[in-house]
Amino acid sequence: MAAEPEPVDVDPHTPKQPERTIPVFARLQAPDGLATKRQLDKMRLRPGGQDPVAEVKCRGPKNGLLYRIDLALPKRPMTLGKEAALDKAMAARQTCSGCGRRYFHCLSVALGMCLECHDGTPTDPSSYIAPPAGHQLAA
Repeated sequence: MAAEPEPVDVDPHTPKQPERTIPVFARLQAPDGLATKRQLDKMRLRPGGQDPVAEVKCRGPKNGLLYRIDLALPKRPMTLGKEAALDKAMAARQTCSGCGRRYFHCLSVALGMCLECHDGTPTDPSSYIAPPAGHQLAA
């Protein structure tokens, strides 16, 4: 009888390739030529598919990722289709389901409507965009 092979301890969560580590810099200590996504955004640039080359320590639980500025690509321009889709999405978040007014701010998801419809709190007319759809003013 053939000897049975010895069992091997295999961890299914072990990565197949060794994890790549990137340098971590303290705040305001990153070298020139690197920027976060927000900094790239202010320069009208985007990472363009490149992997982050470093991290910068932040106050929160996550570190900010740094990208090379020389490899960044220009931001894509806003198209009419994208603008229409964004406006439609924002309209859904800003329109009251009770009265139909569209506000300049996003309404509470928990309430699902403006405060005036929810509990009668008067609304400042300068806080919404248009009168309710189909509303007829007294003649």
